[in-house]
Amino acid sequence: MGFEEAGFTPVFVNELNKDALETYVTNRRHHPLGEGFFEEKDSDFNFRCHDAHELQGKRLEQLVSDLGKLPEIDLRFDRAASPRSGGGSTLDVLAGGPPCQGYSGIGIRRSYAVDREFIPSNHLYGRMAEVIRTLRPRLFLFENVRGLLVAKWTREDGKPIWPDVLQEFQGIPGYEVRWSLVHAKDYGVPQNRPRVLLVGIRKDIIDQCDFLDPRADAEDALACGFLPGESPRTFPDLCELLGDLVDRGTADALRRGEFPRPFETKKYPRPPATDIQRKLRQPPRWAPTNPVKLTEQEYSRHKWEVVDKFDYMLQNNGEIPEKYKTRKFSQRVLREKWGNTEPNITATSLPDDYVHYCQPRILTVREWARLQLFPDWYRFSGKRTTGGIRRAGNPVEGLFDREVPKYTQIGNAVPVGLAEKVGQHFKKILDTALRSDA
Repeated sequence: MGFEEAGFTPVFVNELNKDALETYVTNRRHHPLGEGFFEEKDSDFNFRCHDAHELQGKRLEQLVSDLGKLPEIDLRFDRAASPRSGGGSTLDVLAGGPPCQGYSGIGIRRSYAVDREFIPSNHLYGRMAEVIRTLRPRLFLFENVRGLLVAKWTREDGKPIWPDVLQEFQGIPGYEVRWSLVHAKDYGVPQNRPRVLLVGIRKDIIDQCDFLDPRADAEDALACGFLPGESPRTFPDLCELLGDLVDRGTADALRRGEFPRPFETKKYPRPPATDIQRKLRQPPRWAPTNPVKLTEQEYSRHKWEVVDKFDYMLQNNGEIPEKYKTRKFSQRVLREKWGNTEPNITATSLPDDYVHYCQPRILTVREWARLQLFPDWYRFSGKRTTGGIRRAGNPVEGLFDREVPKYTQIGNAVPVGLAEKVGQHFKKILDTALRSDA
């Protein structure tokens, strides 16, 4: 979504989970490639797949052929060009974020203990690298969690994972590869959310951009100009982000324990009052006259004890009453304003981690999406939430399938604001290189 906001058009999607894939295609019914992109049926072209392991052999060659036959985008693949010379296709960007639960400290803590080398999704970076070798895009982007930098393949005397990942991408001929650990808060997102971003730029593109300097540092993508510079303290306060969604009647219903059916707010309680609210409530560019309707503002029916605990926390600077303390994760009250501090939160797959800054409840799906700066017109498919083994799987028993409900889809996403900044920077690189080349 962030790359699309920056002016890019997606031409292929790979997503294993059916609900997450349905979310993706539901929000792209306007797509210029037509039904071949968003309809799963027999057609002349197929621009989607579920399992990344499908993308090899004949299926990968078919993708190259399909993309090359599209007059709408005029993609060309120079298969005869020497990879080491930096040649390749006219495909602008290939971006991927292999599932991170196996690298994430939170994912491991909330799941079953199993060596990471036995979790299949932890090896998908190699599949991504092989697709890059075949498609030869001008740029590529690999995204993952900070835990990847310290994760080990096995728990006892384990070999670190990150050197293997880095070596895999550095081994793709004809590219300069750099990486940085960035924080979403430095790119206008109201979250700390540290993320590893690894960027590869084809050498023929680098040669045309004088603001790219791979000699500046052997690893740091920021120092080499491969990623956009940081913009500290451009993140909104949460009251600026969420204030127009606060329905005062919700708190009263929670305290009474009398929940209407459905327990949700279907119309915006108030007009937008800040720039970020106005931006997120704008209709999409492909339907500029369609007013945006409020969706996904359904509230959890908390038990009285939960509401009582949350009320106490709201009135006592986040402190949890002794009678409600457990050994499990403790919720935190979200700050209404960051003040002299910076965002110290990360939207994860669980909404239970945080308490709304002015109401005794967790955030709604729409509020969770706003933390990631998804526009309000964006829709989510599947269950609202789920828990336990259905969300975490059971690697010990070889069960790796996970349900991916709406909260999890949002929490797993790259923040739209961060992706948009990266996309804008990539567009600057491509515009400069192609203008110079012309």
